[in-house]
Amino acid sequence: MANKEATIAEIAEGFRTSSAVLLTEYRGLTVAQLKQLRSNIRDNATYAVVKNTLAKRALNEAGVSGLDAELVGPTAIAFVHGDTVSVAKALRDFAKANDKLVLKGGYFDGAVVTVEEVRKLADLETREVLLAKLAGAFKASLFGAAYMFNAPLAQAVRTVDALRQKKESA
Repeated sequence: MANKEATIAEIAEGFRTSSAVLLTEYRGLTVAQLKQLRSNIRDNATYAVVKNTLAKRALNEAGVSGLDAELVGPTAIAFVHGDTVSVAKALRDFAKANDKLVLKGGYFDGAVVTVEEVRKLADLETREVLLAKLAGAFKASLFGAAYMFNAPLAQAVRTVDALRQKKESA
């Protein structure tokens, strides 16, 4: 009984401290496949197989509602502590390669998310790509500003040079 309470407390802590939680069904996956999936998301999440009854009690303890319907069948939870988009992409890609992994939904930013919303999340660019695009936009803006500031100076130099050439030829 104390072991169950410790497990419930651990799962509840995962719900409270994670930036997102993604639920999957893993029925039919081998231990090696689960190990591969865990290593794919290790940098941004932990992946735990849970008993549905304990997970439901942990949800109540953590104050999370709306996921009870998803807790049927063999359930594993990805507790995201890093980039949610990367984890969603990794789960989606793993599910494409291994049809036995089924996305069930999740909990993100204080709200329950459906399987479709998880897929949309997986389609987003990763944080690093978005930051690189933003940096590129800033660089282009700065280059444009530098060109704009240098244009009058270059025009003045060309004008002075044209006047000098005209004076020399006259």
